[in-house]
Amino acid sequence: MSKILIPYFCKKFCQKMKNKIKMNIKVQRIIDGDNGQEGLKMPGNKNENKNENKNNNHKILVSPPPLALRAGHYLPTLIFLGLAVHLVLPQLASVESSLQVIRTMALWAVLLAAVAELISYIGYGYLINSILAIVNQQLSILKGACITLAAASMGMLAGGTLGNAAATYSWVRKSGVSAEGSGLAGTLPTIFNNAILTLLAAAGIVHLLLAHELSTIQFYAFLLILSILSFGVAAVSWGRNHRARFKAVALGIASSFARLLRRPFTPTSTENSVSRLFAALDILHDGGWQFPALLAAFSIGFDALTLYLFFIAAGHPVGLEVLLIGYGLPLLFGKMAFVVPGGVGVVESTMIALYTGLGVPSSVAVVVVLGYRVFSFWIPTLVGFPIAFYLQRKGS
Repeated sequence: MSKILIPYFCKKFCQKMKNKIKMNIKVQRIIDGDNGQEGLKMPGNKNENKNENKNNNHKILVSPPPLALRAGHYLPTLIFLGLAVHLVLPQLASVESSLQVIRTMALWAVLLAAVAELISYIGYGYLINSILAIVNQQLSILKGACITLAAASMGMLAGGTLGNAAATYSWVRKSGVSAEGSGLAGTLPTIFNNAILTLLAAAGIVHLLLAHELSTIQFYAFLLILSILSFGVAAVSWGRNHRARFKAVALGIASSFARLLRRPFTPTSTENSVSRLFAALDILHDGGWQFPALLAAFSIGFDALTLYLFFIAAGHPVGLEVLLIGYGLPLLFGKMAFVVPGGVGVVESTMIALYTGLGVPSSVAVVVVLGYRVFSFWIPTLVGFPIAFYLQRKGS
């Protein structure tokens, strides 16, 4: 019996070791190739390394991100959450007082809010055009704004930020723009928007910690959020110089979330997202980022103006600091809550809680926030779907 079992187990052990060695070789090749190297190479001069990095960034950006629409999974959830938010949240305040706020709202301010949101999306059209100018490409402002609307809607059905980037890449590419320019158009707007929202959120939290009387729970909660934001910025900065290790950590976190949510894990999408992030940051580091960043701030500024005009319409104007404190952090939370399409419920509840904590009457906060979300999220999302259908048919 032992003569049969011993060779059998020896064979199994040797096979496992062989597979493990192959896996280690594969991982080592990935690590060695992370900065554009394949295997072991002698370091070249500075110009050769710079050209090599540019070629690697070009290869990363020209590869199209995956776009997999899962309307049957996300759309019912989105509709359910939208109905829940707009039916349940008003119950937090008195229905009668909320209706009174609605009846007395200034119509001219509501109309101006709609104009401000329209200008915000036109600004995103300019943003895409200015990004393409970095690689000597161009796209009409109207086409850029339409692609922004449609891609945001597709992001609701196809994995949030990744789906948004994939849709933007696809439609910009079909408009005759180079693959590299399309890759930048799908990546950089998200980087600029998240960076600006992070700055606004951090500034708002610091102001709350220094200038407002907070309970012990609120103090430590906001301090924890500020620490997480600071850690995220520091992690990306560190990752630019330690890309293989950053990618390994990102894969581990993504794998853990996939197990937690009981979903299949595909490491390729995470690897590609990290590679695209750093490729875009490398291009920004070479210059030309100032004007696109200014346009991103312009669009976000008019989006915040939409919210402010709703406060005026409700007869309760707020100061700039109060407006920005309650604006940046909830939107950033909505982006971080990738499990919930569009951050529905997360943005509204956080924004209402912050404004009521800053002295805004609850009935006013509920009406203002829900009105703002109708203009900034629900109408653009619904308008974006037919535009997406048109762009898809036109490009096919």
